[in-house]
Amino acid sequence: MQMRKILISLVLLFVCSYCVGQDHLYSQFFNSPIYLNPALNGQFEGKVRLSAIYRNQYTTVPGNLQYISAAVDYNVPKFGGGFGLLFTSSNEGMAYLKNNSLMGAYSYSVGSQDYVLSFGLQAGAVNRRIDESRLVFGDQIDPTTGITGLPTSADAFPFNNKYYFDAGAGINLVKGNFMVGVAGHHLNRPDYSFTATPVKVPIRYTGHVSYRLDLNSNDNLYESEKSYLIPSVVFYKQASAYNYTVGMQFKRRSVNAGLWYRGGRDGANAFVLSFIFDIFTGDNSSEKLRLGISHDISRGVNYGGSSGSTEGSVVYEIPGAGDGNLKFNGARRCYEFY
Repeated sequence: MQMRKILISLVLLFVCSYCVGQDHLYSQFFNSPIYLNPALNGQFEGKVRLSAIYRNQYTTVPGNLQYISAAVDYNVPKFGGGFGLLFTSSNEGMAYLKNNSLMGAYSYSVGSQDYVLSFGLQAGAVNRRIDESRLVFGDQIDPTTGITGLPTSADAFPFNNKYYFDAGAGINLVKGNFMVGVAGHHLNRPDYSFTATPVKVPIRYTGHVSYRLDLNSNDNLYESEKSYLIPSVVFYKQASAYNYTVGMQFKRRSVNAGLWYRGGRDGANAFVLSFIFDIFTGDNSSEKLRLGISHDISRGVNYGGSSGSTEGSVVYEIPGAGDGNLKFNGARRCYEFY
C-alpha cells in the first residue's frame, strides 16, 4: 500500500511537471468572469461585485489539486466598465507547487442601444513556489521498505520561490441575443522557471460565445419572469494544449441549471452538471446573492478512483443608485446571459 501511494505521488508530480505551463480552468466560468476575460470586469447591474470560486479537482486522488479565485470589481457607469482586483491561488501535487497572483483590472465600453463592445486590461504580480522537502527522489526509495527518510543526493533547485509580472487583455461584444468574447493571458510571456534556464509562460487564449433564446417571446411578461435557454461554447488554448466546453443553461427566474460537455487534446474529459441560485432582496433592487455548485463526472481519469471534481461559488452584488446602465440605456449586457 505504501509503495502504491509512492507511485501515485510520483505520477502526480510528473503530471504537474508536464502541465506546469497550463492554467487551471473553472467549470463555472460564468461565476468567475474576470478570470475568464478581463473585458467582463465591471459588467453588472450593481455598484460593487464580490465573487469567489473554489475548485477541488479529482477529489479522492492524493495531490491536493485545489484552486480558488476571489475578485472585487466596481461598476463605473460612465465608462460602461470599471475597476477590479483578482486574486487567484492554486495548490498542485504532493510537492505543494503553489501559485498566487494579484491582478488589477480595468475595462471600458463603447456602443449604443444596439450593441456594447467592451475592452479590458489586467496586470499584476505572481508568486510561484515549491516545497522541495516534500519531493521524493529515486535514491530515497528502497524496493522493499519504501521511502527511507534519508537525504537525497539530487541537486536543489537554484530557486524555489519565484516572482514575476504578468499581464493580459480581452474584448467582448454583446449584440441582441448574441455575445462573443476573446482574451489573451500572459501576453508578456514572463519567465517562471525554478532553474537558471529561462522558461516562458505560454499565452493562454480564450474564446467564448453565448446565445440567449427567449422561451416566452410571445408572452407579456417581465424579463425576470421569463425562461431562457442559453447555449455556450468556451475554448481555451495554451501552448499545444487545448480544451473546449460546450453546453446549455436553462434559466427560469432565479434558478439556473446547466449541462456541459468538456473535451480537449486527449478526447472526452468530463460531463458537468451545474446549478445556480440567485437570491434578490427588496423590490426593484439590484442587490443579489448568487450561490453556485457544479460537479465534473470525469472520463479521462477513472471516475471511481478520482470522484470527479467539485466547484462551489458565491457572488454578491451591492446595489448602486440605479444608474448601472446609464451609458447604454436599454442595451443588453453580458450579465444577462448568465
